[in-house]
Order: sequence, then C-alpha cells, then structure tokens
Amino acid sequence: MNDFSQPAIESLHKPRNAGDPRERYAAGVMKYREMGYWQPDYTPKDTDVIALFRITPQPGVEPEEAAAAVAGESSTATWTVVWTDRLTACDMYRAKAYRVDPVPASNAGEPQYFAYIAYELDLFEEGSVANLTASIIGNVFGFKPLKALRLEDMRIPVAYLKTFQGPPTGIVVERERLDKYGRPLLGATVKPKLGLSGKNYGRVVYEGLRGGLDFLKDDENINSQAFMHWRDRFLFSMEAVNRAQAETGEVKGHYLNVTAGTMEDMYERAEFAKELGSCIVMIDLVIGWTAIQSMGRWARRNDMILHLHRAGHSTYTRQRNHGISFRVIAKWLRMAGVDHAHAGTAVGKLEGDPLTVQGFYNVCREARNEVDLSRGLFFDQPWAGLRKVMPVASGGIHAGQMHQLLELFGDDAILQFGGGTIGHPGGIQAGAVANRVALEAMVKARNEGRDIRHEGPDILEAAARWCGPLKQALDTWRDVTFNYASTDSPDFAATPTAA
Repeated sequence: MNDFSQPAIESLHKPRNAGDPRERYAAGVMKYREMGYWQPDYTPKDTDVIALFRITPQPGVEPEEAAAAVAGESSTATWTVVWTDRLTACDMYRAKAYRVDPVPASNAGEPQYFAYIAYELDLFEEGSVANLTASIIGNVFGFKPLKALRLEDMRIPVAYLKTFQGPPTGIVVERERLDKYGRPLLGATVKPKLGLSGKNYGRVVYEGLRGGLDFLKDDENINSQAFMHWRDRFLFSMEAVNRAQAETGEVKGHYLNVTAGTMEDMYERAEFAKELGSCIVMIDLVIGWTAIQSMGRWARRNDMILHLHRAGHSTYTRQRNHGISFRVIAKWLRMAGVDHAHAGTAVGKLEGDPLTVQGFYNVCREARNEVDLSRGLFFDQPWAGLRKVMPVASGGIHAGQMHQLLELFGDDAILQFGGGTIGHPGGIQAGAVANRVALEAMVKARNEGRDIRHEGPDILEAAARWCGPLKQALDTWRDVTFNYASTDSPDFAATPTAA
C-alpha cells in the first residue's frame, strides 16, 4: 500500500525519480504524488472534467497525498506499480489533483480539505452517466486511508455535455403544452401512499385537479401491488384527468409512475400511459442512471414529459462529510434527461438549507451557472444549450408558506402540496382551492410590487377573508414549521433552515 502511516511498509517508500522510467516502473509501491497524481502547477483545460472532493484523511495522511490517491484510484492507478503502465499513456490518462484547500468550517481535530481533480475527457464514454459515475464515485469511496469522502461539485465541459440528449421536453416546451405561464405549477401527491383501491385513487386525482391543481402525482413506492394493479391505477387516474380537464378547460396531468423491475415492464407501462392520453410519466431515482437515460430517450421520441422522484437520494446526499452533494446529482439528472426533478423545499419537512436548495434549483434551470460559493456552486458551468429541468418542491409544505416558496424559488418550479391538499379539513377539492387561491393572491401581490417576503402572511389573511378553504388551511397549519438545523449547509455562509 501507499504511505499511510503504516510502519510495516515504510521501507517501500524510498524516494524515487518519477521521471526515470527504470524507477517509475520498478516493481513495488510508491506514493501517489510521486506517480504523478499530484500536480500543483497543472492548469485545467477547457475540455477537462473537474471534480471537487471534500476529503477527510486518516490521521497521519497528508492532504496532498490523500488528494493524489483520490485522483489515482478514480482514474488509472492501483495500490502498486504494474508493468502495463509502460503500455499506457499515463501522462495523459492519469487524473491530476492540482489544488487542496482547507475546509473553513472543519474541526481542527479532524481536518477536512477541498481537493480539485482534473480528468482527461477521453477517460469517459460519450453520453453515459453510468460510465462517468463508475470512475468518479467508484471504488475510491471505500478507500481505507480516507476517513470520509464527498463529491461536492463538478465542472462538466461543453464538449462532454454535447454528447448528452438532456431533458426530453424542457421548461419552455412544457409551458407551451400546458398553456400556463407567469406562476409556479401546482401539484399534490396522492395520500396515503399505499393501500387505496384503483377507484378511490382516481377519486383523489379528480378532486385535486378539479379544485385547481395542475398535476396529481403517484408517490415513489406505488408501482403494481396486490391492493392495486398498475393498469387499474392508470385507467382510473386518466379518467379523472380527462373529466377534470373537460370541466375546467385547463390542461391537467397525473404523474403515472412507470417504475418497475425491468426496462421491458417500464416501457410497457409508459406506452400504455401514452395510449391513454397522458402527457407525463414518472420514474424513481433508484432505477439507476442507464434506466433514467433510456426513459429520457423514450420520452423525447414520444413527446412525453418525464418526472423524476429522487427516492433514495438522502442515503448518500444528506451527510456533508461523506457521499455526494445533490447539486452533483442535479447536474447528472439534467445530462441524463429528465424534465422534473425534486430538489428540496427549504421550508418543508425534508432536509434543505435555503441557499443550498437555491443552488440546486439554479443547476436545474439556468442556461449557465456562475460561481456562487454561498449556494455551493464552485464552478462556472455553461449548459451548452441543454434544456432546463423544472425543479419540484415537495414534502411538508402548505398554503401558509406560499410567500416563502414564491420568494425562494420564483415561477419556474412545481409546488406540490400532498398532505397540504389531501389533509384539508374541508376535503381534497377544498385543499386544492386553498392552494390555488393562495398562489394566485401571492403572484398578484408580487406583480404589483409588494414585498411578499414580509407582507406574505397579511396577503394570505386578506385572501382568506374571501375564500373559506384558504381560511381553514391557515387555521389548521399556520403555525406548522420544520425549523431544524440543516445537516448540509454551505461552509461559506451559515443560514437557518427556514427562510
């Protein structure tokens, strides 16, 4: 192994001249930085893929050696010198750690470092998120000399972005299809998640859409279970959509979850949804990158909107010392090709610091991301014309937070009130009415130039005087908040959980 403060192998770490082929390729073990994986004078090329890792070395491991080890283990190196290095253009293909900075907020007793690593573009298969991730988050995350490792951000070069399809529909085309402009879209997830019959499920969909929502949604774990076969759910849900559309004159939709055990089953369900006239289908993050890209291509060919529920992401995105930041997942999702992606609420029940979540939204829907350390964006990231993803706020939000949501996220977002619609004391349709009235009142006030962040509660109270369902919603949930310290906030700006 390399020099990671293990006395038993110190004799293997005699200084070598890395420029001398006889020394470079001699059998044995040498430090990663001596093998060329640490290059502090390297200037990244425009075509390099750049990854920013948060590294927590084991005691005694120098940060430069830890960074070089990450570069090596995520590109061409292994634990010992191998003779086939002589058959490889290692100077080109080895990743290069070129900068290491201390993390400002790290504990002096367990220091952390930001390591910048550049990868030659030829290391990655074109148009394949699966291949990209196999290197960047592969075996290196189990490397013993690192106590913890987190992928914080990436700079994807334009040359690589151009090999990806991107979102099949995008924000602009989706709004054209729905004929809805100037406000966030409204949705709700059917509750309870599991256990409803097909007919009762359809009733929930109808009531929500009839009350003024734009979308209803399957939850992440409703697929095809004993209590409700997927065909029943699709049929009753689309009957509800068609009826609500006819009665309201608005284009409506229901996210039909086509997630299944095989791609063949997923394609079958998606085709059936299309035959029924649905404009949108849904998948879960847990299906994997190859399946996500495959469904993205299917959606582009079939003029369907593709919604992604990020089920499972917190198993590796929530802890700030180990795993992957969701800003990286958001970049990969945009490349893979989804139209909607859950990206946090900041004020709801799920993890999310306001500035960090705004950074996720910016990744989804900006044509170019500028460096913004307060929002966790470490790199300038042009998106090379890839269509934009509509971010989704969902999880523990209600009508009383409408001013916060609109001020935080603006118009190009979907606000999904599951319990905040279906738990309304006046019923599902009343819950939908409350959310629609709250949104339209807040948009009107904003467009008139009012300060909705500070005047929001008063604006809602004024609207509630003329809307009984909104008054009931405010009376029920006005004081409900989830103001806990965030576990994943920027190291450059401390912010509370609630805006």
